Amino acid sequence: MILGTGIDIIEIARIELAIQRWGDHFLRHVFCEEEVQYANRNKFPSRHFAGRFAAKEAIIKALDETFMPIGWKDIKILNHENGKPYCEINNPEFRHTIYLSISHSDNYAIASALITA
Repeated sequence: MILGTGIDIIEIARIELAIQRWGDHFLRHVFCEEEVQYANRNKFPSRHFAGRFAAKEAIIKALDETFMPIGWKDIKILNHENGKPYCEINNPEFRHTIYLSISHSDNYAIASALITA
């Protein structure tokens, strides 16, 4: 049973600008340590930060505030060994499955989330 779906697209330049303007404060506000380490291991970290930002937005849209209030750092976007992204929700009451897809180009990052019972 599908409980929610969400999608988000963001310009990578907006994330680059936020990192330039607020630096570590922005990163610590939105991302967990594992997400920061992952993005910084890549040649173009801002693409990966943007992808994770879009994924978190898509998950928040899919959850809907009436379903479960959630913050940026309650959502952790990680990758399986094969590179496929997955999500951990920091709430012991959350017992649903989230299907996640993230993609990016030179200018945009996009993510979609599907939550099932």
